[in-house]
Formats: sequence, C-alpha cells, structure tokens
Amino acid sequence: MSMSQKTKTTAAKAEPPTGVLETIKTLVYALLIAMVIRTIAFEPFNIPSGSMIPTLLVGDFVFVSKYSYGYSHFSMPFSPPIFSGRIAGSVPHRGDVVVFRNTRDTTQDWIKRVIGLPGDHIQVKHGQLFINGAEVPRTPEGESNAANEDGVPVLATKYTEALPNGPKHLLQKYADDRPELTAAGEFDPNNTDEYVVPDGHLFMMGDNRDNSADSRFIRDGLGFVPLENVIGRAQFIFFSFDANHPWWQVWQWPLEVRWSRLLKGVD
Repeated sequence: MSMSQKTKTTAAKAEPPTGVLETIKTLVYALLIAMVIRTIAFEPFNIPSGSMIPTLLVGDFVFVSKYSYGYSHFSMPFSPPIFSGRIAGSVPHRGDVVVFRNTRDTTQDWIKRVIGLPGDHIQVKHGQLFINGAEVPRTPEGESNAANEDGVPVLATKYTEALPNGPKHLLQKYADDRPELTAAGEFDPNNTDEYVVPDGHLFMMGDNRDNSADSRFIRDGLGFVPLENVIGRAQFIFFSFDANHPWWQVWQWPLEVRWSRLLKGVD
C-alpha cells in the first residue's frame, strides 16, 4: 500500500458517520422549531391549584395561545428583559381565561379570568359582582363539593355568570359573606371597596370565588395585573390527569386520565 493510500484511509476513518451528523442536525432543527412555536404560537401549562374550579381542575394541561394579545418579554423563553411593553399588543376581552406573570413574583405563572378592563369600576358586595355599578347576573346551577382555603370540605353552589359584553361561564361559591373574617378584622373578598382599574392593567378573578387569591387582594396580594405581564389566552385542555393514586401504581394510570376533558375548549 502506498503512502497516499494510507493517508486516505486514515482520513476516511476520522470523519464522523454521515448518519450521526444528520441526526444531530435534525435534533437541532427540531429544537429551534419547538422554541419558535413556544415563543410565538402555543405554550403548554399545567393547572396546579383549584382557583379556577369548575372551569379548570387540578391536573389539567392547557395550551395557551401566545399570539392572542401580542408579545412582551415574558413571552420569550427565560423572559429576558430586552424590551418593555408589548409588540403588536391588544387588550384581552372581558371573560377571557388568561395566563400571566404574578405581580409580586414574576417567575410564577398564574391563570385567572379577566373581569375588569382599564377604566372599569369593580366591586363585590355580599358575594355579588358589580361592574360599573351594574349587578352581574348569575343563575344557580346546582350544588357541588368544594373546599375552603384551609382544605376543609364544604358544599358549594355552581352558578352561570353572564359578564357584560362577555361570555357566560361557570363559577362556584360556598359563602356570600364571611362574618368570621369581618369579626377578626380581616379582609373579606365577598365585600370589597370599589376598585377602579388603572390604564394598562386588568382586574383578574378566579372562578372558584371563595378560594382564589386574585385582584380583590389589592394591598397584600395580586392586585391589578399589568398588560405587560400577560402571556396568552388559555385555548383548550389537551390532557387531564387526576392523581389520586401513588405514581408507582402504573395499573391505575389509565383510570386517572379524565378522558372527557381531553381537547375541551376553555370557556
């Protein structure tokens, strides 16, 4: 074998296999495409708390449309503070279920329903919602099992609420007054001051009205949510899992999937 032949053989052995390079390129392209989709189109979120019961349950997984209201730096992966405000921004509609960054800890994603728009007057009196001085009608839809803020089981009432210029939606309540809170000098979210939503902000509430830390808690809670904190609109449930059994009981997994909630729209 000549010297030139040996050199060619050695070089050929040093080259990485074509199949490996193609696999790496495919993975990189797939990652880039996934990041673009997550940034500008849809992002999945899971529901960790019961503040949106009965609309959303603990263990629901929802797709959120990032394009619905434009983009802020919170729309980007890792939320780099590269710009302020919103690009191609628009104000959510009253009644939309929206994912946003918490006002006191912007590393946390929260989900609530838009109740008040900029300039609106919002008040709750004896558990009844008022918007711009008008009582928001609600219709009883039967009873349901619920839990208070301490996790104690209580019997609640489901209502259909008809927001002005917005969709009808379900909510639940177990009390319209909390005299024990008033007696203790604590804030009762069923009886609030009249709030005026500032320009560039939203007033958010959970559908589980008696077990939701939301914009009613102005001083030490969520307060008004800046439009810049909005991530997107919850569109539909793509998976739902009721984790009542230990994770290692794999034979229970199919029984814990809430099949009826899959691909259900969020209203």
